[in-house]
Amino acid sequence: MPFDDVQKFSNAAIAKSKLLKEHPGKYFIRSVMAGFFIAVAMIYCNVVGNLFKQDGMVAWGKFLGALGFSIAVLLIVFIGSELFTGNNFIMAFGAYDKAVKWSEVVKVWVVSYIGNFVGCFLFSGIWVLAGASGTQDYFAGFIDGKLGIAPGEMFFRAVLCNFFVCLAVACGTKCKEEAAKFLMIVICISGFVISGFEHVVANMAIFTVAGFVVPGVSISAIMFSMLIVTLGNIVGGALLLALPLRKMSADK
Repeated sequence: MPFDDVQKFSNAAIAKSKLLKEHPGKYFIRSVMAGFFIAVAMIYCNVVGNLFKQDGMVAWGKFLGALGFSIAVLLIVFIGSELFTGNNFIMAFGAYDKAVKWSEVVKVWVVSYIGNFVGCFLFSGIWVLAGASGTQDYFAGFIDGKLGIAPGEMFFRAVLCNFFVCLAVACGTKCKEEAAKFLMIVICISGFVISGFEHVVANMAIFTVAGFVVPGVSISAIMFSMLIVTLGNIVGGALLLALPLRKMSADK
């Protein structure tokens, strides 16, 4: 990728840091909205999975649910909001490029993470109050397995997940035509969902719903999973993608 193209990532990092510094309230609302969009995708994905499971077509449910989950990043890119996992890539790239300081990177990560959680919690909570579309048994069927993934496996699933997500963010930033952005985002996002990788913001929404509708879910297990997946997502976006992309496109 030519250096002039990847400068868009550094410019985006500068803009994010400036927005947070000058308009923290506006930035936080953008982060909350990203949580809303992820929760919308989570609902779409799990309702589709539930419907197809009842008809005995689990594979089709997983495939179509994965395609549906792509709506999250499509909304984030086309409407505009602040997603923690996408910021792992953009802000780290800006720091490698010396466009922003690491202290600015951490601030953006922390605020977007909190805002994403607030958005996921609120929107998922509203869905629970609306009846959760009859998915209580569906959530009960997979939540223990999700929380029971071995820590090492969970970490590397999270690393791979955010590599996929940040590829979608990178393509969404670089592509000029909306049709091209749509296609690349759907391919990248559906890929990580079908593969069963771990996305911390999606998990915020999933765990919120599970905590309300599935009896006996372990809060400590949820917190441990969130920690491992958060670290894995950071590594996937900031190290596995941003660093080599900056190195291979550097002009000096």
